[in-house]
Amino acid sequence: MSPRKANNESSIYLGSDGWWHGRVTMGVKNDGSPDRRHRRARTETEIKRKVRELERQRDTGSATKAGRKPTVGTWMETYLTTIASLKLKPRSLDDYWSKTRNDIIPGVGKHRIDKLQPEHLERMYRDMLDAGHAPSHVVKVHRILSRALKIAHRRRLITENVATLVDPPSVDETEANPFTQEEAKRFLEAAAKRPTFMRWIVGVGMGFRQGETLGLRWSYVDLKAELFHPQWQLQRLTWKHGCGDPHACGERLHRFEPCPRDCKRHKGYKRGCPKLCTKTCTKHASACPQRKGGGLAFTRPKTKKSQNPVPIPPVFIPFLAEHKAQQEVMRAAAGELWEEHDVVFSREDGRPLDPRQDYEEFKDLLKEAGIDDRRLYDGSRHTAGTILNELGVDMTTIMEILRHTQISQTRRYVKGRSHLSKDAMRRMGEFFSPAPPAPDSGPTETTTETPDTRAARARRRRRIR
Repeated sequence: MSPRKANNESSIYLGSDGWWHGRVTMGVKNDGSPDRRHRRARTETEIKRKVRELERQRDTGSATKAGRKPTVGTWMETYLTTIASLKLKPRSLDDYWSKTRNDIIPGVGKHRIDKLQPEHLERMYRDMLDAGHAPSHVVKVHRILSRALKIAHRRRLITENVATLVDPPSVDETEANPFTQEEAKRFLEAAAKRPTFMRWIVGVGMGFRQGETLGLRWSYVDLKAELFHPQWQLQRLTWKHGCGDPHACGERLHRFEPCPRDCKRHKGYKRGCPKLCTKTCTKHASACPQRKGGGLAFTRPKTKKSQNPVPIPPVFIPFLAEHKAQQEVMRAAAGELWEEHDVVFSREDGRPLDPRQDYEEFKDLLKEAGIDDRRLYDGSRHTAGTILNELGVDMTTIMEILRHTQISQTRRYVKGRSHLSKDAMRRMGEFFSPAPPAPDSGPTETTTETPDTRAARARRRRRIR
């Protein structure tokens, strides 16, 4: 009988080096050559176990692809450049890139993707928390890395997604702080003194997001049908290099030495002195002569539900018509300097309102109205949802107005009020409490005598005897 082994049959032998060796045919490589993988062990029992494991992976289709595996840093760059960029919205992709450059690559970027262990991720998360990052930030990093590893597992670059074996830190949900009805009125009274009054009417009174409000265009406003069609939103996107050598392009802006303690150059910076650049820094795209894809841009909302039409309250229609007439006057006054963008809320030259200036105006209006500081989201969407609930609107209708995909999301936007809870419990108490006793009207005459007690009858019998 021939000693030649059959096709795809594994071989085990004791080598001259004293180690047991096993070779398993897993398939073919990309170039068509056999994918023959090698294992070694000190004992025959151990090498048989390793060979059986390789054969199991081959037979179940769970074996990784042939070739040297990339590092986590290399795979993250590949994932974001060629995979995530086809699906994610521009702002989401920018956020993925930011957390990859600043957290994932410095933390675990040099590990080979198939050698990454749960302990490596847990140590990275611990270091991020110790450095002052919020738990919500760490959870976002965990989700980004887990998604990238899931794609790597699907493509058989790794045998298991180790991120699923790690529990990210727990996050306390940020409590909403919407305006009360009195605060909302005070806020809009302060906004009525400014040219942007209608912008705040739409934001606070209808719960529009900032980007949706600033990106609203007249082509998508139907005054006759009293409907807003939020098909677009205004966002500030990150610039990208259009040149061939991003590192050399930003050479004059690279910073490799820290600023002195009493730095006066960046004294007015809200976030302090800028961070130092890496040796291979490719940032500073905003200064690139061929920069592309950045600045203020009109983008589609994140979900299809967000594009659903929203009814305009009839009382807002005259204000909108007056606002449109005022904009026509501004267009005539600007003349050739007018830039037509068809936006509902524009600057004096026709350009859309800057989101940063819009945010600063919101903070100024809070001070003018005497309202405590809070997030822009609290003063718009959370306020609209909460006041609608106080007015007796059911949760399903509020979900349609705010254009949420799940009612659980709407419940997070609506905050209960203590005075409503007190009123509800008062009514509950009145329902369960017994009826009050009838008032006592005093003694009344009766036609029959009150019957004697047993003791009185006994005394009467003793007297008779």
